[in-house]
Amino acid sequence: MDDLRAKCPWDKEQTMESIRSLTIEETFELSDAIIQNDLTEVKKELGDLLLHIVFYSKIASETETFDVGDVIESLIAKLIRRHPHIYGDVEANDADKVKQNWEQIKLQEKGTKKNGILDGVPKGLTGIVKAYRMQEKASQVGFDWNNAQDAYKKVEEEWKEFEEAESNEEKTAEFGDYLFALVNYARLSGIHPDDALELTNQKFLRRFKAIEAMAEAQRKGLQEMNLQEMDALWDKIKLEERGY
Repeated sequence: MDDLRAKCPWDKEQTMESIRSLTIEETFELSDAIIQNDLTEVKKELGDLLLHIVFYSKIASETETFDVGDVIESLIAKLIRRHPHIYGDVEANDADKVKQNWEQIKLQEKGTKKNGILDGVPKGLTGIVKAYRMQEKASQVGFDWNNAQDAYKKVEEEWKEFEEAESNEEKTAEFGDYLFALVNYARLSGIHPDDALELTNQKFLRRFKAIEAMAEAQRKGLQEMNLQEMDALWDKIKLEERGY
């Protein structure tokens, strides 16, 4: 990275702001590789993310703000501080207790700053992930349903309110409430809703491409087929995927 910043015209021009969007892109590429269970790609994408960490650190070092060593030392200190059940005398016998301790330590670290429990949730997260993280943080201070069954009652309640809504504005608001409740139910059921939705996205993409291929084999375009014909192909693909 020292060489690149000194010799490469493109690398010389970059700032933290200019590579921020690229970092986001690399994160999504890593996510895709993990979902596909492609460990070769996971390795490559981790390398790309590591490059970005080194890049940001190099830029900061040029103004003597921090360097990559400072980043690593800061991380080590945080991990020790937030794992008192390993490096201290706190007891935590399950993952939920560890998460609860983590959130409490984060609050203590903020000291007298007037930050709320949810202030640490990044504003740029997608809606489903943001809902999940807010619910997760709220649960660490006891603001949560006792179990998934109780949360599902809220899902049913919100769906009923959506059905009863009349204006588009009301329906939009109630549908948001329904999705939020559904995310809560998924979380308490041990399912990450964003992971589940992305798996379904990938499945839909795979099956729709298969429909296109089968239609092409019949010398037809999808625009020439009706819904019943396409649905029949969809069902055939589902059976083939299940080994029938």
